[in-house]
Amino acid sequence: MTRLAAEFVTSAFALSGCPRWNRAEIALAGRSNVGKSSLLNAIANTKGLARTSKTPGRTRCLNFFAVGDAIAICDLPGFGYAKMGHDEARKIATMMNEYIEGRENLAAIAILIDCRRGPRDEELALADSAIDRGIEVIPLATKCDKLKRSERAAAIKRFAPIGIAPILCSATSAEGIGELRRRILTLKRPAANDRIESR
Repeated sequence: MTRLAAEFVTSAFALSGCPRWNRAEIALAGRSNVGKSSLLNAIANTKGLARTSKTPGRTRCLNFFAVGDAIAICDLPGFGYAKMGHDEARKIATMMNEYIEGRENLAAIAILIDCRRGPRDEELALADSAIDRGIEVIPLATKCDKLKRSERAAAIKRFAPIGIAPILCSATSAEGIGELRRRILTLKRPAANDRIESR
């Protein structure tokens, strides 16, 4: 299985606080209860690399993890958590939008979506924003261990609105983790003249 060693580097609360390096970055995005931290730990095969919590919505900043010498993972705050105050939710949304629209290192966004429900408006808007800027979108159909074999085809069809076939994955069973690791390890930082300017 492809190995991927990652280590936590820093957190940022604004685009200006992001690390100044030449690494290609992949962002992990998704709703607050989708299991981003568990998936990140599974990708790195390191328990406790990203803190998991029974309370969704704990991540309120951009968390950066170095992968080898040339790649980094950015764990974005989850969205859609109802108990978060409006002002804080707006602040986090602004921070995420600034990162996605302005971060030159950003090469790809992995959008985690529970395979049992498929993408909703937030995920579709995020995918459209990334595609408009020339950023690769990797849909991840998470928690696929919860599906019966007979339910898989229907689950994949739910992702049709994104227009990109998802990777069925599970932090519990490790299905799809190897494929995602391989995708991450092939990332390269976009050249300035390759980036499509955000509208």
